[in-house]
Amino acid sequence: MQLRYVFSELGQGLRRNLTMHVAVVLTLFVSLTLVGLGVLLNQQADKAASYWGSQLQITVWLCKEKDDNPACTGEVTDAQKQAIEKVTKDNPEVADYHFESKEQAFEKVKELLGPDKFQGPNPAATAADMPQSLWITLKDPDQYKGITSAVVGLDGVSGIRDARQTLKPLYGSINALQWGALGTAAFLVIAALLLVANTIRLAAFARRREIGIMRLVGASTVYIALPFLLEALVTALIGVTLAAGGLGAFMYFGVHQRIEGKLNFIPWVGGSEYVVAVIAIAILGPILTLLPTLVLTRKYLKV
Repeated sequence: MQLRYVFSELGQGLRRNLTMHVAVVLTLFVSLTLVGLGVLLNQQADKAASYWGSQLQITVWLCKEKDDNPACTGEVTDAQKQAIEKVTKDNPEVADYHFESKEQAFEKVKELLGPDKFQGPNPAATAADMPQSLWITLKDPDQYKGITSAVVGLDGVSGIRDARQTLKPLYGSINALQWGALGTAAFLVIAALLLVANTIRLAAFARRREIGIMRLVGASTVYIALPFLLEALVTALIGVTLAAGGLGAFMYFGVHQRIEGKLNFIPWVGGSEYVVAVIAIAILGPILTLLPTLVLTRKYLKV
């Protein structure tokens, strides 16, 4: 196989259909950016739920040393925790529950406020300052009064946090943005597939004489189709690169520069979540171009 010919055909193909390739790249850029935003928003909802609880959760704070609640005489005991667990387990409104230790709570606080504040000889707080808690998942978000009234007066319970109504608008906005981004991306993905199909058709028509000669001299299927596949790969790589840059700009200028400083009561997505989003679009981008190219080259090239 003459690689020089393949790359020569690649360059000519990109030049012949430059405007069509630009259209494909731009469509991929927008659609992949929206897919990446959907992935980021999904991770943001998970991070918010892991810290504050979902709309189906309430949090029961357990007593700690030097608790602000005068009913607490000291750290919750194992016997008190067992009694609280029994009441929770037997309540028909409860779907699931789990205890959170002081160390787990401390890790959440460090993630939210930054680990720097909790280092050095005089940290702002330590794990010993954190309360233990019981996270209760409800079967029905509107059926919660029974379990709250059942546990609020138990020994070892300091208080109950029901942030469902407070956080409901936030979760609703995140979900709306997530589905809006993914829905718009789906339409643009269809547009990208149609553009790829038109690009392959035009490229095959422009090279019909060369393709006919290559078939007559016995050129293999891979040899004829490879320039088309490389064109698809190049457009996909450019689209993915632009989308990754767009997501990076959104993370830096949108999340870190504007949102985090003003809404610092929940943890926000960071570098690790950005990497997950980039991996997702890096996989999706080539699929959107290479897969239809593989299918359509067999149709239009008849090899």
